Amino acid sequence: MRLPLRVAAAGAALVLCLPPHYMWRILRRPSPWPRIFLGSLGRIAGMRPRIIGTPLERNVLFVCNHLSWLDIMLVAGATGSSFVSRDDVADWPVAGWLARLNNTIFVARTSRRSVHGQADALRAALASGHPVALFPEGTTEGGHEVLPFRASLFAAVVPPPDGVKVQPVAIDYGPVARDISWTGNEPAGRNAKRVLSRPGTADVTLRFLEPIDPRDLPDRKRLAEQARLAILHALDASA
Repeated sequence: MRLPLRVAAAGAALVLCLPPHYMWRILRRPSPWPRIFLGSLGRIAGMRPRIIGTPLERNVLFVCNHLSWLDIMLVAGATGSSFVSRDDVADWPVAGWLARLNNTIFVARTSRRSVHGQADALRAALASGHPVALFPEGTTEGGHEVLPFRASLFAAVVPPPDGVKVQPVAIDYGPVARDISWTGNEPAGRNAKRVLSRPGTADVTLRFLEPIDPRDLPDRKRLAEQARLAILHALDASA
């Protein structure tokens, strides 16, 4: 019964959060409801997040390791950030619509010619001051391992908009990492069913690490590598 109960709880959370979200939009006020909704989805799925460190509230690009679609719920619940996602997610049923509600920035990661325009879109979002989160591995194919970061995804912060920092975030699922991780050979629906059917709860640690000033590393490859090394060090220290 875990799966239908969790799906029902997620539907109830959406019904409760949508009306006030649209009311905030009508009043032209920043809506807290996507953050509340996504954070509640993480808890409905059985995750119990623990925050270590202090997430920046504005003018920040969070860069995180990527294991599962649950990462989005956990980071959004902790920070209220928008996300950078590959463009095909916009066409996914329900998920694409929810992503647009949270002001997701869609990028075509397979098109080299569109990199400049994508960087401009991300730069504009960062210039507004609203926090944005990025998974620079670009995939969950590595499972619980941290793949190399794609330096091209850091183009928007080299050079950065005024005052913008890069803050690495180490997401640590502990002993359930292998169960939670989603690799490309598993269909999305099957993975969601498997994760939502898990018994009990799991503690997840989100470590917000020392922010990096991109002005100190005016090279995308060096910036990507420093952020990745910070996350690897934090994960190794907690092992």
